[in-house]
Amino acid sequence: MTTTDSERSWQPSASLDVMQRRAKLLYDIREFFQARDVLEVDTPVLSRAANTDANIDSLQLTEQQQDWYLHTSPEFPMKRLLASGSGDIYQVCKVFRQGEQGQLHNPEFTMLEWYRCGYSLQDLMDEVAELITQLADKDVLLDAALQLSYQDAFQTYLKIDPFESDTEQLRACATSADIADAATLQLNKDGWLDLLLSMLIVPQFPENKLVLLHHYPASQAALASLDANDPRSALRFELFINGVEIANGYDELSDADELQKRFEQDNAHRENQEKAIMPIDYALLEAQQAGLPQCAGVAMGLDRLLLLLSGATELSEVLAFDASRA
Repeated sequence: MTTTDSERSWQPSASLDVMQRRAKLLYDIREFFQARDVLEVDTPVLSRAANTDANIDSLQLTEQQQDWYLHTSPEFPMKRLLASGSGDIYQVCKVFRQGEQGQLHNPEFTMLEWYRCGYSLQDLMDEVAELITQLADKDVLLDAALQLSYQDAFQTYLKIDPFESDTEQLRACATSADIADAATLQLNKDGWLDLLLSMLIVPQFPENKLVLLHHYPASQAALASLDANDPRSALRFELFINGVEIANGYDELSDADELQKRFEQDNAHRENQEKAIMPIDYALLEAQQAGLPQCAGVAMGLDRLLLLLSGATELSEVLAFDASRA
């Protein structure tokens, strides 16, 4: 149901205490990166290009017959800065995604994104854990981080190998766990893996512990490079805390030709799903052709992090005005 102007509350959805916590969180983040000589940058929110990922939909507007897109992440322009020789950089900004609204979603949210030149995926995972530990209040107990490979997670919690199992084996696993409609669902392999991960594995992760799940399947690499030692997997990780995904990081893909291929594959997936084709960011492709330095980068949802650190249960509780009051 759509909220009308007359029904919309003028009052904030977040308490003053939570707003003060947000201010402290932002201050501490900037102190963390300043101490490490990481440069804060500011890039455009509007772009003529858009995210091609079939799982993410951009908000679009038209101005003087030109289509523009509100960014879903500052990743593309930040990589152009990296290619220009910026060195280590970070950014805190608002990002926008269409159709995301609920207990843990809002179409406008705050993202922290940073890139470290010369870092491995392991280096970045260690830094993510260090940052979260420093940001947590003393009354928020977070155990030492658990780093777990995607393959190990499936073998530990479900006794199956995600790389070797086929769709029927994955369906059988879902059916035996009584996942609703599993016997009739029509999913590809990645769809089954996502379902099993979210429904059966993540809920078993230990509470109050940072869980860094790494080496996702190559088919889910997004913009991460593949593991030279095992090309079935990508150098990608996600951070979970109490079952909530907080961050997504990569050893960044630097091959411009491979990047263009992945953009085109994304748009093919979008077309198959009857979604709009997104304009490819050719400026990013040119920047990568000029030379993106070897680096690792991560995007972190600060609203979700604040929710967990403050003990809130709804994302609206940590936003000054959530979408229903905007």
